[in-house]
Amino acid sequence: MKNAELVLNTDGSIYHLKLNPGDVEDTIFLVGDPGRAIMISEYFDEIEFSGQNREINTFTGTYKGKRLTVMSTGMGPDNIEIVVNELDALFNIDFKTRKIKEDKTSLNLIRIGTSGALQADIPVIESYVVSEYALGLDGLAYFYEDGPHVIIPEMTSAFIEYMKWDERLPRPYGIRGSEYLLEKLGFDWRKGITLTAPGFYAPQGRELRLKVHDKTIIDRAQKFEFNGFPITNFEMETSALYSLSAMLGHEAMTVCDIIANRLTDDFNPNYKESMRNLIQQMLDRVLVL
Repeated sequence: MKNAELVLNTDGSIYHLKLNPGDVEDTIFLVGDPGRAIMISEYFDEIEFSGQNREINTFTGTYKGKRLTVMSTGMGPDNIEIVVNELDALFNIDFKTRKIKEDKTSLNLIRIGTSGALQADIPVIESYVVSEYALGLDGLAYFYEDGPHVIIPEMTSAFIEYMKWDERLPRPYGIRGSEYLLEKLGFDWRKGITLTAPGFYAPQGRELRLKVHDKTIIDRAQKFEFNGFPITNFEMETSALYSLSAMLGHEAMTVCDIIANRLTDDFNPNYKESMRNLIQQMLDRVLVL
């Protein structure tokens, strides 16, 4: 691999994460907020490693004897694209020879996020939704050769047809999360389809000074279903996480704390308490992995 492809810092660490092989464990919590990474690390019995670069905070330690890593990614599919590729490189590329290792390591990538609900019956207090599927509006999967091979063509076509999708916008894609992690970690929470938007304002129908091209996307999308699952919520990371993980052979799952409901206009201002409860449950659940 060329220097401009596998980009390393002068100390040999991977460029954006600024981490070396061994700094992270193969079960990794991913959170958007750097402060939330700190919050999760406070539950660790011991912190073996901590690092920070840009918006990326990384902590590796043990919880009840299990070695784990928590890392903040920042917001959006573009940040997830960087983080997942560089995490994979830490395990599956030899930095000295710049060659892909023969024996690959499969990672457990578990996103803990916040989200807005798109179904009126989803409450905003102590309410957690697992992303059985994701529908990406970001177009990221199509930039990769293997992208079309991991997405679900029936789901993708059905959504495009249902929405009468505007060809001027990025082509959507449907993708499923890890069956393994869904069964092990998300067994008793509500499951649905998570709509991943490539931004917070116009892609989610919000207007400040700039007018939205199509304000109806969110309203129309919330009526879409696939395999009996409705679109339950929307955020900005899961489709990228699921598609990249599928291409690279990693297990990935997102669980979100629902802090707002777009249909009922409810908002939970005390969601940090709800988030702490979710974190505690997830830390206990990953002990089985």
